[in-house]
Amino acid sequence: MDQLTKDDLAQIDRTYLQSLEEEKVIDVACRLRDFAVTLVERLEQNSSNSSRPPSTDSPYDKENDDKSESKDDDDKSSSTEDEENTATKNGASTENSESDDSNGSAGRQPGSQGFWRSETPVPENTIPHYPNVCVTCGKDLDVSEESKPYMGFYVYELEKTESGIRIFCTLHHYYGVVCDCGHETKSQPGEGYVSHVEGRKKDLKLTEYTMVGPMLATFLAALSVRGRMSRVKIKEFLSYWFSTELSVGTIDKCIREAGVACYPVVEKLVEELQEEKIVHLDETPWYEKGCFKWLWVAISARIAVFHIGTRKKTELLKLITTAFMGWLVTDGYLGYRSHEKRQRCLAHLIRKAIALTGAVDGKAQKMGEWFLRELRGLIKAMAEDGEGGQGKCSLILARLKRACNLGSEEDHSKLRALAREILNDWDAVVAFVKNPELPPTNNEAERALRHAVISRRISFGTRTAEGSMAYAALLSVIETCRLRNEDPWQYIAQTIALGRKGVAPSPVPA
Repeated sequence: MDQLTKDDLAQIDRTYLQSLEEEKVIDVACRLRDFAVTLVERLEQNSSNSSRPPSTDSPYDKENDDKSESKDDDDKSSSTEDEENTATKNGASTENSESDDSNGSAGRQPGSQGFWRSETPVPENTIPHYPNVCVTCGKDLDVSEESKPYMGFYVYELEKTESGIRIFCTLHHYYGVVCDCGHETKSQPGEGYVSHVEGRKKDLKLTEYTMVGPMLATFLAALSVRGRMSRVKIKEFLSYWFSTELSVGTIDKCIREAGVACYPVVEKLVEELQEEKIVHLDETPWYEKGCFKWLWVAISARIAVFHIGTRKKTELLKLITTAFMGWLVTDGYLGYRSHEKRQRCLAHLIRKAIALTGAVDGKAQKMGEWFLRELRGLIKAMAEDGEGGQGKCSLILARLKRACNLGSEEDHSKLRALAREILNDWDAVVAFVKNPELPPTNNEAERALRHAVISRRISFGTRTAEGSMAYAALLSVIETCRLRNEDPWQYIAQTIALGRKGVAPSPVPA
């Protein structure tokens, strides 16, 4: 059977079917049924029953799949318990039964074999750390040449050279000095913020007592966040190209440490964002340990702030507070409509109009072309003439409103929905005509989310709330530095170094 086309479907209406004989109507109905079955089977395809990648699965069906899987797991676990009880009654030994690995925690398991360095690192230089003042009496301390360090550790650091980059090792020695008052003061590695995660065996602490220096930690974060490399691939990359062996756990710790160090920077950026005149807002689906969430972005001409959370309206207060008095450029999400000064993105409406031009219904096609012509005409008139184009836009607005009024009464569902959507949000749609400084599209926010969308398709999101906050913080600092023509990696390395000492980070250079 030949595939039915849009032209074929457009000709099959009530009048055509009434003109056919009974047997012909049955034949046409059977062909339409076969065509519908083909479309339904194609619609139900996903990564589990076809060769489609998991990134093409609908994010809204994730929760239902998880519930069904958990139900299946419960059924399996109950049947397993029955089998074990039966085996116990029969006198069978259950000591060698295999444990369920799915219930185990991530990372190294208790009792597993440890792996250690086969060779002692060779440091290029040694950095001594002496106490300057007695912590008891406050007297300045004199360090004798014969004093010996009471502790030391190796640190791998990355350095930029004229021909590229290199990784070198440094030995840090910490000394203790006895004061005239008899008290011994010991120099200590700096310590900063501690990130707590419920259920984790060891909390993440920003401290100088670590094996990876600030610049190397920033390099690892760059490979992960910007290069979208997995921890295992980063480990392989360091081993092959730099002859440096770091465990996957150490690499993961450094990446999260870079994000945690940027927390205070993001708080300052949110405060600065409230003073901006125009802010673009957008959101995209995100996963946090399989739970369906959203990645938000608020971006202006010099500030970008990312946030991972739900899609509730209250999440906006973490980006745009009540102190914000400027303009918002958004899509049609209802949560944005409470803000009076808002510009609706015309690119979203244009895409819906383009979809109408490909509809089967002939009238919907013509109305879609009408919408498309007027919306594009608005953008062109304001782009070419600015404030001088407002007179030309008045005629376009009149035609667009007439098209919306006519389309809002049509039977075609998508045509009716688009027409009513424009009418219900009319002031936000045409705000850029009265305020020429406003952009007609939300492209800035969509471009800012592009790297995160690609990363989501590769990594399937984050695993913990800390990982989500750290990832969003790194994206915020990187994108803000890009907007301000600053080197993000040098700034992040400086922020990590200050955070390990417990010192507040410096603001992003303006």
